[in-house]
Amino acid sequence: MARISPEEVDALSREEFVRLFGGVYERSPWAAEAAWEERPFGGLEGLEEALERAVRRAPEERRRALIEAHPDLAGRAAAAGEITRESAREQSSAGLDRLTPEEHARFARINREYRKRFGIPFIVCVREHTKESILAEAERRLASTRERELETALDEICKIARHRLRELVGPAGQENGT
Repeated sequence: MARISPEEVDALSREEFVRLFGGVYERSPWAAEAAWEERPFGGLEGLEEALERAVRRAPEERRRALIEAHPDLAGRAAAAGEITRESAREQSSAGLDRLTPEEHARFARINREYRKRFGIPFIVCVREHTKESILAEAERRLASTRERELETALDEICKIARHRLRELVGPAGQENGT
């Protein structure tokens, strides 16, 4: 799919904008709806910042729902094909769709422990990790506080969104991933 230029982004109708960017934040088109109000963005960085502001300014229950919208890494939903196309591609990029039985058991354990301790899924920008570093990060973060993990989850979600945006927005005519 051809990427859209930053200039074209500023010209999108609200409906087109939400259709294109509604999935940048996992199952949360409300972020795109809120960010659209800040047009013109003046480029990719302005678009990224507007979307992040929409998320960080949202009421606590909406931010919590965004966190909860993220699937467990290498979890049942991923195995059943019930996660978004974006999440499936990201988990695959870190090899989470090709785990050994032992690795799968480690991910299942860490997901359970993390949810039990913090009440939310473990979220990390997998594009910046390997499966080994994801597990190490999860182990490290288990020592954190709930408040810190809620903030860290939002920080990681914003990183994920920036990667997703960069696949959608770029010089006119340039293909995704190039």
